[in-house]
Amino acid sequence: MSEHRRKAPQPQGGGRAAARRAAQQSTGRRESSRRATESSPSEPLGDEPSYGGRAEARRAAQRGGGRRRGGGDAAGPGGRGRATDGPPGKKRFIDYPRAGKYGVRRWVPSWKLVSGLCLGFIGLMMGAAGLAYALVVPPNPKDIATAQNNVYYWADDTQMVATGGDVNRQELSFAQIPPAMRNAVISAENKSFQSDYGIDPMGIARAFWNMAKGGETQGGSTITQQYVKNSMLSQEQTISRKVKELFITLKVGNTIGKDEVMAGYLNVSYYGRGASGLQAAARAYFGKDAGQLNASECAVLASLLKGPSYYDPAGHPEIDPVNMSKKANTERATKRWKWILDEEVKDGRLSAAEREKYKEFPKVKEPTKGSELGGQTGYLVALATDYFLAHNEENITEQMLARGGYEIHTTFDKKKVKELETAVNRVYEEKIDVKARPKLDSHVQFGGASVDTKTGAILATYGGQDATKHYTNNADATGAQVGSTFKPFVLAAGMQYGVRNPKLGTDQDASTRTPVSPKSIYNGDNRLEINKYDGSVWLNDDGKPWYQTNDGQHSYGDITLREAMEQSANSPFVQLGMDVGTDKVKQVAIAAGLRDDNYMADASVPSFSIGTSSPSAIRMAGAYATFATSGKQNEPFSVTEVKHKGEVIYRHEKATKTAMESAIADNVTDVLKGVVENGTGTPARLEGRDAAGKTGTTDGNLSAWFVGYTPQLSTAISMFRLNDDESVKDREFEKMYGTGGEDKIHGNSFPAQIWREYMTAALKGAEVLTFPKPEPFGKTVWGGGAVSPSPTPSPSPSESESKEPSKSPSPDPSLPSTSPSPSNSCGLWGWDCNEDNGGADSGNDNQGATDGNANGGADAGSSDGGTDTGTTEGAADGGNGNGTNGSNGRGGASGQSGLFG
Repeated sequence: MSEHRRKAPQPQGGGRAAARRAAQQSTGRRESSRRATESSPSEPLGDEPSYGGRAEARRAAQRGGGRRRGGGDAAGPGGRGRATDGPPGKKRFIDYPRAGKYGVRRWVPSWKLVSGLCLGFIGLMMGAAGLAYALVVPPNPKDIATAQNNVYYWADDTQMVATGGDVNRQELSFAQIPPAMRNAVISAENKSFQSDYGIDPMGIARAFWNMAKGGETQGGSTITQQYVKNSMLSQEQTISRKVKELFITLKVGNTIGKDEVMAGYLNVSYYGRGASGLQAAARAYFGKDAGQLNASECAVLASLLKGPSYYDPAGHPEIDPVNMSKKANTERATKRWKWILDEEVKDGRLSAAEREKYKEFPKVKEPTKGSELGGQTGYLVALATDYFLAHNEENITEQMLARGGYEIHTTFDKKKVKELETAVNRVYEEKIDVKARPKLDSHVQFGGASVDTKTGAILATYGGQDATKHYTNNADATGAQVGSTFKPFVLAAGMQYGVRNPKLGTDQDASTRTPVSPKSIYNGDNRLEINKYDGSVWLNDDGKPWYQTNDGQHSYGDITLREAMEQSANSPFVQLGMDVGTDKVKQVAIAAGLRDDNYMADASVPSFSIGTSSPSAIRMAGAYATFATSGKQNEPFSVTEVKHKGEVIYRHEKATKTAMESAIADNVTDVLKGVVENGTGTPARLEGRDAAGKTGTTDGNLSAWFVGYTPQLSTAISMFRLNDDESVKDREFEKMYGTGGEDKIHGNSFPAQIWREYMTAALKGAEVLTFPKPEPFGKTVWGGGAVSPSPTPSPSPSESESKEPSKSPSPDPSLPSTSPSPSNSCGLWGWDCNEDNGGADSGNDNQGATDGNANGGADAGSSDGGTDTGTTEGAADGGNGNGTNGSNGRGGASGQSGLFG
């Protein structure tokens, strides 16, 4: 058959399928096919596909082998040769993607490639590390001695004081460092110091293990690492700095002797109290040179290296009143001190016989301040410093701040600070005479703080007579109880949460509670037996009832809460606290601005409501400011802005919170305004200005307070007697009977006098503002055994507050009073009273004046709507019957109550 008549074989498919079949052919067949083609190109091959022409072949090649990157080693138009990624026979330096592999295997690197890359990376890193090691320079401790000043500014941006400049540091040689100090540091910080190369992986692991067990720990860092860290002027927390530290540590460990490292470490470390270096620390804590330190004192200084803010026995309550209090720090330092001495014995660095000599924690000096920090300046600087350290977000530490270069802009008003100091000094000069009354006038101290009500800015403080002589800042917490100045929080809690229904359980929501109003009536008897909210007698741990006394053993009978506040009666507020729940009283106090810390008293006992807590003057001024701003709470602060090298690193941001409803705060303010105008706070009256406040005196006359405010300024003044020598063990507050020539010190004596003089001067020229008029709030509740004259069978009080007083007729004074029989007695708040209960006569010894002044009288009208009281004095027995549960009468025949307004 002729060539042109022969039927061309049909192609068996091109594209990917053809390429795969071509690739799967054995090498032998491809070679055989190639030889056959070379020997006889005109003869067809048995199983080789044929194509209709050149174009078809090209298309098949493109669909098949042509898809592979770099082409293929095809022997024919079907591209069935060995696929490669490059010219045939040429290998790549990096065979990736892998040639001759398909699918996933093509992208899996070979072990040769992986190992080669790893070796190359390691070599590169070693080269970089070697270069970095060669370039880093060991630290020079002398550079730290060139620290800059910290400059503090008044609120008007004028300079207050420049501190620091030269760090309190004196360099010692290794020979001058006592062996006891070296041994204490090695046992406490780095047991392998003499043998390690600057980094101790086992020490880091051991630190983590001990930390997990909750025991005392060595630091994870070696002494060499800490020396390098403390020697670097830059304290920024960055990865680059940490890497640099690592290389410097390695170089120091290999090029500098251990003696030099130890001396350098102890010379640059910060021990607190502005002391950098062992010599300065020895002077600051023990008043001696480093060479005179014994093993016990060295252990104390070694414990400070773990963190002076937490291990200085003097404490830092301004930063953290709980974890950094004097008590907490002393306990922490004592525990660490014992542990270090014991570790030295274990390590053979201290003999057991020597250890036995040190059974008591050594006596440590109180902190001192430089002459530039005398007067009030030292207190202000410490207050601003501690506030900044506690609130900055840059992790600025005390040690970093001690190196200087910071501008601290404070809230302190220079004029007001001077005016407050002047007011206190006047009392010292005119009333306190230690020479004439050494046993009565010694150790008298005052504290004070003044806060901007709108912002919380601390404008002035009084910390003591001189910061270089009296080291405790009396504007901060001193332990002096606040007494009756705590009562406004009880009233606010009664209004906000309400008294509980005595027929229901302890935990009650708002639906079963009854908010009280200032017109509510409570029993004001002296030695009142305090009940739980359900009417049962409260018993202490010894199973004995609590009898609440009033100041001067005075009985008031049934009395409104407003008048009880004005006259500072104790029993009504103690019982109100029980009816509301002392836990709720605590919540209101904290919401207003007090701290839930060691200075907050036990809230599970009745006396909590009359001020057994001892917050600072700053906190009390801030909390009362919450009433002045209609329930808006602003946290007190003393720093507005901090700059470092011209860059702002801290700026105060106002964060106002709502502590209580405005109607509640305004009603409390109105009641406290009555205290100043009609009650115990009259010595604090300000001419031509609204003022509200509360006096406070504690049991035993151990402290006295006056806390008050105008619409724009809130100020707290405290007075107490406490020995300045803090080295005296078990110091206690001393009684103030006879102090200053007074029979007894009350809040309305010297504290109110100081408050009035300061506020008059501080507000001179300021705008005259008035308090907002309070809205009616709450219900008239009868509590503490007070007898309701118009009981109702309703399970809850039905008479709500209104702007108009009730017009119910008063009892006929010509008729003798009748006492209710036990069967007709009223339960708590009159919820269980019968209609014919009687007992309307009170005849109390303040003449029954409703919301009146201290002298009583017929005209006792007030903002509560009180009208004609028309009361007459009780019978000769004084009307002091107990009257609990309405079982006893309230005075003689002519003694009318007049307490209903």
